[in-house]
Amino acid sequence: MKMGHPRFCDILLAMSNVQPEKDAVEVTEFGRMADGSAVHLYTVRCGRASVSFSDFGARIVAVMVPDDAGDLANVVQGFETLELYLADTSYQGAIVGRFGNRIAGGRFSLDGKSFEVPQNDGDNALHGGPEGFDRRLWAGKTIEDGVEFKLVSPDGDQGFPGSLEVVVRYTFTGSALRIEYAAATCDAATVVNVTNHAYFNLSGESCETILDHLVRIPAERYTPVTENLVPTGELAPVAGTPFDFCDWKRIGERIGDADEQLKRAGGYDHNWVFGDAGKLKTVAHVSASGRLLTVETTEPGLQFYSGNFLDGSMPNRSGGRYERRSGLCLETQHYPDSPNHPDFPTTTLKPGETMRSTTVYTFSVNMQARHG
Repeated sequence: MKMGHPRFCDILLAMSNVQPEKDAVEVTEFGRMADGSAVHLYTVRCGRASVSFSDFGARIVAVMVPDDAGDLANVVQGFETLELYLADTSYQGAIVGRFGNRIAGGRFSLDGKSFEVPQNDGDNALHGGPEGFDRRLWAGKTIEDGVEFKLVSPDGDQGFPGSLEVVVRYTFTGSALRIEYAAATCDAATVVNVTNHAYFNLSGESCETILDHLVRIPAERYTPVTENLVPTGELAPVAGTPFDFCDWKRIGERIGDADEQLKRAGGYDHNWVFGDAGKLKTVAHVSASGRLLTVETTEPGLQFYSGNFLDGSMPNRSGGRYERRSGLCLETQHYPDSPNHPDFPTTTLKPGETMRSTTVYTFSVNMQARHG
C-alpha cells in the first residue's frame, strides 16, 4: 500500500473551489488498494449540504448539514484517508452483508443443508464474516443526484450459498439521503440482510458523546438478546424498560441502569420490532444541537447501537479520537439471527426472486432542540 493518499478534508477543499455543472456528482480519487485498484470519493451537493460516498465498502463517508443557526457540520463519523478505513474494524459508514448483524455460532440451515460463516464476534458471525461487503471494492457509477454501487458475491463467499448480485443506490435531494437496496441470486437459495452501518453524531465531528441526544423509536417491542448478543427469540414489550423510546428520551437517561439486557450489550445494541416489511414507515427520530434526523424504512426492524465498542483507537477528523459512545447507529434491517428463528420475518432469497428495500435519512433543523 502506497502512503500519501489524498486526505478527505483536502479533497473537499479542492472540490469547494470547483463550480460543478448542475446536478453533477463530483468524483475524485481517494487512494488505491494493495493491488493498485483506484478507490474513489463521490460527493453529491444539495444547496450548501452535501453527502460523500466511497466505493470501498459502498460507504457513506460524510454528511454535511446545517444546524438551526445555519452552521454546517459533518454528522457522520469517518476518516481522513483510505488507509484508516482499511485499518478500521468498526464498519464506519459501510454497507454490511451478506448478512448484517449476528448469526449465532456462524451456523444456519437452508433447504435441509447446513452452512457455516467464519466466527468474527466471539462465537458469532457478524456482518457477513471477517471479509464481508464492507471490505470489498464495489463498482460505482454516478446517477442523477447520487451514486450506484454494484457487487457480485460468488457462491461460497464467506460460507454463504449462491452467487448474489447486490445493488445499492444512494441519492441526496432536499436534505433526504435515500438508500435503495436490491439483491438477487440466480443459482441457489441464500440468506440476505444488507444494511448501512453509519455512525451519527448530530453535534458534529467532535469528541462529545451521543448521551445527550434525544431519541424517539415508536416501537412497542424489541428482541432481547442472550449473553452472546443474539436474539432469544422473544419479542418483548418495551413498556416499563430502558428500551421504551416511544416518547422522546435522552440516550443517557437509562443507559446505566442495572438492567440485564443493557449490561450484556454494554448499552444499547438491540433490534426494535416494527413488522410491515415492504411498507415505508418512520422508525426513529434523533435530535441534538439544533438538528433533527428522521429515519424511514421498508425493513421490519431497526438496530439501535450506542457505540459501546468504540474504544478511542481510531482518530477522528477533528484531531480527537472516536471514543466509546461518540456515535450512534440506526441500522434498518431484518432481525438478527433470522435464519435460526423460523418465526422471524424471513431473510431467505430464492433464485428468481429479488430482495428490495428502501431507507431514508432526512436531515432538518430543529429550532426547539439544543441539547448537550
